[in-house]
Amino acid sequence: MDVIEKNYKKLSIQVSLTGLSFCCFDTLNDTVSSFNEVYFDAFPKTTKIEDLFANAFKNHSELSQKYDEILVVHNNNLATFVPTLFFDEEALGSYLQYNTKVFETDFFAFDTLENHQMNTVYIPYVNINNFFIDHFGSFTYKHAHSILVSKLLELTKDKLRKKMFVHLNTGHFEIVVIENQKLIFFNSFDYKTPEDLIYYILFTAEQLGMNPEYFALEFIGKIDVESDFYTIVYKYIRNVSLIDVEDLRWNNYFSVAENRAHYILFNS
Repeated sequence: MDVIEKNYKKLSIQVSLTGLSFCCFDTLNDTVSSFNEVYFDAFPKTTKIEDLFANAFKNHSELSQKYDEILVVHNNNLATFVPTLFFDEEALGSYLQYNTKVFETDFFAFDTLENHQMNTVYIPYVNINNFFIDHFGSFTYKHAHSILVSKLLELTKDKLRKKMFVHLNTGHFEIVVIENQKLIFFNSFDYKTPEDLIYYILFTAEQLGMNPEYFALEFIGKIDVESDFYTIVYKYIRNVSLIDVEDLRWNNYFSVAENRAHYILFNS
């Protein structure tokens, strides 16, 4: 693309089966210029996912503008990390069969995490990708976990002790444990209650030899200190906090809560 044709705009869309969120980046000034999210819970469960996305595109003009770059971020728990040493591009399905139900018809993809010697292997939403192909023609895509882990590894590059991060999504959450600039644990868990959340956190800590009196835990996602989920974790883990998003906020005018809730999208 010639410089004269560039409009210095990038669109990032994070997609799931429950909705989508998107933000527009001004790449010339490296800022987030706009942001929005759409929930699908107001529609009948029988509605096709493609129709839900078509309706979102009809109602949000930003999704139909011209962009130099379009990134689609798949947010699901159909993913795993594989060290580069053991990675074989011809065996993607075999890596996922231990933590998710894999079918012969599944399409597999992977992201290379540069500088971290590993790859994210995952199952993207093919029907959603096909919708975007029809709408945009070309775009790139990656998994939400790739963005999350890469960013957290960067944040902890000077930290040697084990540190736990919990990323809260609707219906599922991720536990990330990093030690000495290495990812030593990652898993996604379904949950409904605060008791579900603390059970998995304490079980993970026990398995990794992490003493609740000493290790640090930071929350990411849609959570605040008044939440029942935060309260129950604070009861059992001494050193709990919300992730600091001030470095992220310098490039947008959104609130601390919005930056924490959409941490992956704004870092995409």
